[in-house]
Amino acid sequence: MGTTPKSPEARMSSRSIGTDPSTPRYEDHQGLFVNRSVGNSPKLLRISSDISMLDGDLGLNDKREDMPEATGAVAAAAVSERMLLPKERRQLAIVLVGLPARGKTFTAVKLTRYLRWLGHDTKHFNVGKYRRLKHGCTQAADFFRGDNQEGVDARNEVAILAMEDMFSWMDAGGQIGVFDATNSTKERRNLILKLAEDKCKVIFLETICKDQSIIDRNINLKIQQSPDYADQTDYNVALKDFKARRENYEKVYETVDEGSYIKMIDTVTGQGGQIQINAISGYLPGRIVFFLVNTHITPRPIFLTRHGESMYNLTGQIGGDPPLSDAGEQYAIQLASFIGKQLKSEVTASIWTSTLQRTSLTAHHIVRFPKVQWRALDEINAGICDGMTYEEIGKKMPDEYLARKLDKLRYRYPRGESYLDVIQRLEPVIIELERQRAPVVVIAHQAVLRSLYAYFADKPLKEIPHIEVPLHTVIEIQMGVTGIQEKRYKLMEDN
Repeated sequence: MGTTPKSPEARMSSRSIGTDPSTPRYEDHQGLFVNRSVGNSPKLLRISSDISMLDGDLGLNDKREDMPEATGAVAAAAVSERMLLPKERRQLAIVLVGLPARGKTFTAVKLTRYLRWLGHDTKHFNVGKYRRLKHGCTQAADFFRGDNQEGVDARNEVAILAMEDMFSWMDAGGQIGVFDATNSTKERRNLILKLAEDKCKVIFLETICKDQSIIDRNINLKIQQSPDYADQTDYNVALKDFKARRENYEKVYETVDEGSYIKMIDTVTGQGGQIQINAISGYLPGRIVFFLVNTHITPRPIFLTRHGESMYNLTGQIGGDPPLSDAGEQYAIQLASFIGKQLKSEVTASIWTSTLQRTSLTAHHIVRFPKVQWRALDEINAGICDGMTYEEIGKKMPDEYLARKLDKLRYRYPRGESYLDVIQRLEPVIIELERQRAPVVVIAHQAVLRSLYAYFADKPLKEIPHIEVPLHTVIEIQMGVTGIQEKRYKLMEDN
């Protein structure tokens, strides 16, 4: 198939991506890592941890079983079904604590997105939305005074409504509730602990920011974006009201020193700060802490692109380590020009590729920036189907072909991987992308980029195998305090 260069500016699309409140709950799954170091014969490495189960002090059975190897469609289906059966577990509530304009909702949204992507059934409960539904959007700052008992009672009422909704959701199978409110007094937090008793474990997550420039920026965004000020046309009036509201919270604010907690102190800039933890143990709480340590609000772009067209793309074969076609080499040149223009003022950007030659060849013409190879970015391992076309698989292994067609997310190639396996091995990549403060260009493969894109776009797991990631297209993900924006650039057109 021939291709011709296309001006990036002529084929650019842009849209916002992010949290989808209608995201369905995800099923539990275990994973299987594949060691590609031995030629074309992947070695299966059984792992015993289950990323979709709470662990440690969350009251789970510590017993683990090795994952059996699925050598065909029937066996793979049996293994998948057994691994995905409901498991005994105890639900978890992450309860935000903090003054207004300290990044609570920003943190809650990012954490919710991360946990969903890992396969945990997670939901964000914003108490401010309950307050506006119950009492409207026109409360003055006096409503938030600590000595206004009527206001205190009204705010506690909506907090209890949100908690009851969270518990009902958990009773229906939900796993992790992210409870987003100021929760700024011991009295409120004790109420939450009492309500949660025998229902779920509670971890308080306190966000503390002392950087006035960050606080001022958050206040400005709050006034521009909060429904509380949607009808206020005078910015200065809104600013005065919000500052009065904040002062009311400051007068009664009590920092967290009770129960299990994670305390983030000036970490949002990504330039230091502290993380304090108390009574935190277990697999999932540990992953949450590790994620939070690496997140920040520094704006920077992440560019995602598939390798240029390979010889296997021309023949319809899957897997393998083929070189680029002539069109693929042309794309490599176009990509280098595009990245050079987009990052002309950058000095600390980096280029990430897989260990397969079609990605390193695609990055070959990009100069100035260091290149890093990630084995975790290798394409989904097709196992014994490596090098075959889907037509061949359909003829020689019809059961495998049908099993994949029926469930692309969970289907595991014999002696290979499934999409769920790919997601597990990509977690370190996600953590490192979150940690980076400079632009990153990721040149990888279709299944891998589908999985990475799903994280940023907060896509349900079931949609990942069907996300469109075309050849010769760059997806720019702009990360910052206001959320995530997406642009797509089609660098070459198909004839």
